[in-house]
Amino acid sequence: MTHHVTPLLGRHRAVMPDWLSLYYRQPIELTHGEGRYVYDADGNRYLDFFGGILTTMTAHALPEVAKAVSEQAGRLIHSSTLYLNRPMVELAERVATLSGIPQARVFFTTSGTEANDTALLLATTYRRSNQILAMRNSYHGRSFSAVSITGNSTWSPTSLSPLQTLYVHGGVRSRGPYAQLSDAQFIEACVADLEDLLGQTRGQVAALIAEPVQGVGGFTSPPDGLYAAFREVLDRHGILWITDEVQTGWGRTGEHFWGWQAHGQNGPPDILTFAKGIGNGMSIGGVVARAEVMNCLDAHSISTFGGSPITMAAGLANLNYLLEHHLQDNARRVGGLLLERLRAVTAGVPCVREVRGRGLMAAVELVKPGTDEAAPETAAAVLEAAREGGLLLGKGGGHNTAVLRIAPPLTLSVTEAEEGARILEKALRNAQ
Repeated sequence: MTHHVTPLLGRHRAVMPDWLSLYYRQPIELTHGEGRYVYDADGNRYLDFFGGILTTMTAHALPEVAKAVSEQAGRLIHSSTLYLNRPMVELAERVATLSGIPQARVFFTTSGTEANDTALLLATTYRRSNQILAMRNSYHGRSFSAVSITGNSTWSPTSLSPLQTLYVHGGVRSRGPYAQLSDAQFIEACVADLEDLLGQTRGQVAALIAEPVQGVGGFTSPPDGLYAAFREVLDRHGILWITDEVQTGWGRTGEHFWGWQAHGQNGPPDILTFAKGIGNGMSIGGVVARAEVMNCLDAHSISTFGGSPITMAAGLANLNYLLEHHLQDNARRVGGLLLERLRAVTAGVPCVREVRGRGLMAAVELVKPGTDEAAPETAAAVLEAAREGGLLLGKGGGHNTAVLRIAPPLTLSVTEAEEGARILEKALRNAQ
């Protein structure tokens, strides 16, 4: 592929923070996209298997979303939550119903970070406690409160925190002290760990926050039912359950519309947070909570940009498209095929430790051959080789792990899944 060093890179480095990461030795500028493909400034075409970090959920340049944004922009872009806002109420009604939470109230934000920040505010106020249970290997955003419940040192720049965070086992199935146990024994051990942890605390713990499938941590997840088992312990103590669905929501996992539904035996969570995919690239986040929890704040609050008419119009159009075109079913069907293909093309590749995932949320974990030691250099080399072959991937991983993250738009076709697997196979072999 032709690729030129662009003057934009120098300008970027002159004005952006040093810690603002760019992919690739020679970073690329994406100029436009269509469907599952994007194009860079040199005219190269790429199959997009990362979707702007799981955010371009349906497709690039989806006409229905573009039309909704354009029409709303022509009428009114902004008003704030101080005025009645029809698109916001309409989207809130849809989300409340879909959430599975009874007497649900919805508050819109501009990002997943801000949604989780709001969930923490609600839980700590409702329970009058600043103690939070979080999962090891977790990621919940980049704000001051969110980094303090992030169990992933790569993404947590400070240990200072407004919260007392206690980390629980269970988010990673195939590593750590319980990896060798059966699924039932794994759940039992994690529940025992939770009980033991609660025995160390003073006062009321406010909430457990958990991603049903850990995103930045490398698409790791516990056996189905773990959070339902946790729920029995939490309920005894009055502790709230917050499910972070920023990456797992809207049917991406295929089997379920929300990630929490794999753990739903003891009912829905108290609080659900969402963002990313619902706007197909427009900045929407939000919190759903039962009315008693949502209404516990006794001070005024507004959102200047959360729930803006233009983002809500995009969210409504995108959600309608997702439901009308049965994209959850497509994620299950094409995602299942993609996982099969990935397992086939990585079989016998010594640096591949594990292929895992659900629906269109797949991961390939890379190690130094013959060991369990992470191979970040290999991950970087595969990322480069895949780009050269016309495929964009993501990276992730937690403590001593290096993972390729694969999360295409939910409209992915069988042909495109097979094309992506072929390019990845070649990239893995080139990077050995």
